[in-house]
Amino acid sequence: MDAINAGDTAWVLASAGLVLLMTPGLALFYGGMVRAKSVLNMMMMSFIALGTVTIAWVLWGYGESFGNSLGGLGLVGNPFGHVGLQDLLSADAVMGPAGHQIPTLAFAAFQGTFAIIAVALVSGAIADRAKFSTWTVFTVVWATLVYFPVAHWVFDFATPTHVGGWIASQLRAIDFAGGTVLEINCGAAGLALALVLGKRLGFRKDPMRPHNLTLVMLGAGLLWFGWFGFNAGSALAATGSTAVIWMNTLVAGAVGMVAWLGVERVRDGHATSLGAASGLVAGLVAITPSCSAVTPVGAIAIGALAGATCAYAVAWKFRYGYDDSLDVVGVHLVGGLVGTIGIGLFASKVAPAGVDGLLYGGGVDQLWRQVVAAIAVLAFSFLVTGAIGLGLHKAMGFRVHRDDEMRGVDLSEHLETAYDLVPRGGRLGVGSAAQHLPDARHHDGHEPTPALATITTGDLR
Repeated sequence: MDAINAGDTAWVLASAGLVLLMTPGLALFYGGMVRAKSVLNMMMMSFIALGTVTIAWVLWGYGESFGNSLGGLGLVGNPFGHVGLQDLLSADAVMGPAGHQIPTLAFAAFQGTFAIIAVALVSGAIADRAKFSTWTVFTVVWATLVYFPVAHWVFDFATPTHVGGWIASQLRAIDFAGGTVLEINCGAAGLALALVLGKRLGFRKDPMRPHNLTLVMLGAGLLWFGWFGFNAGSALAATGSTAVIWMNTLVAGAVGMVAWLGVERVRDGHATSLGAASGLVAGLVAITPSCSAVTPVGAIAIGALAGATCAYAVAWKFRYGYDDSLDVVGVHLVGGLVGTIGIGLFASKVAPAGVDGLLYGGGVDQLWRQVVAAIAVLAFSFLVTGAIGLGLHKAMGFRVHRDDEMRGVDLSEHLETAYDLVPRGGRLGVGSAAQHLPDARHHDGHEPTPALATITTGDLR
């Protein structure tokens, strides 16, 4: 057995920490984008995934994603193959080429952080109106039935002794860090859930502006910071190829931001902070699958295309009438499609993946593979997520009551408010009323009166 490479192991573990930080970053990003009466619920929808998905990953998720494919079909790994990760504790449990071997447990930890943020991403499509209890159950069911199998399809490569996923091993589409597994997958799932839950009260009528753009900008910065671990960490080694991937991640995020702001300036006459944050994320989404396949010039093209396209795509919900609250479809689904299919156009053999796309003389061979992978993941995620959402809605109820939605899901679901706007001892308001709400709710077994409900929310919209 070759010795474990300490530098590569350190890089993978550090990258796992960076990706894990992305989930609290996403909580800030999403939390700032909703109205003040929903911010805590929005952040909790990300944080609960840190708990539920981690448990599922250790018990059966890693096996589903990277266990030997059941029946040799490349559709799902054996969920009982690595139960509790016990077999990965052995000193012999290593992976990687000679000279770059790392503990398999380090790889499992790294991939577990991907599963966590994938589930959290979906929540942005149903902001302001979902029951937290049902969402908590959804995180486990969706990870088990959708994310883990798709991760197996795309990330699990076959070896002489191991049957991997069909997209990675048979179709041979390129998805270096998750353009299909996370971005297209989560975008399609978000669209399905948005259709199941229906539109927010007042959609296309009432203003639903972000309540705190400072949080949005901070969250976007943390996401960009973590994305270097997300993409460059997927190399599983600290090499020259890792440097190319790191640089492409920097370039595409920057160009995506500039392109989105350019569209805003021409279309609306103003470049906004929300546009800067959204364009940055759009560029990063698109470079996620393609970061190993393109040069920095290709990263400029993909970042620009993603930033401009997503800037227009976020308006589709108003045209077509689906309420994707925080633009999971417009940014993650569309950006993921741009980056995944863009490999077939902009890939260059001088990049680490070693493949030429159509514009570099490679013909359509890689392009059709990318299109098939994108469509397969989109269709599977949309259909299965829709079935999961409908099932949970029938069994538990997925949407909060109309009055609770009007009052705000922070109070109705968590009995908390994000901001204490009235000093203690002052007139009854959001902060002081929230402190008395448990007594008002439970003293005689009834809900608080409409008057109290009105006082507790104020006008936090």
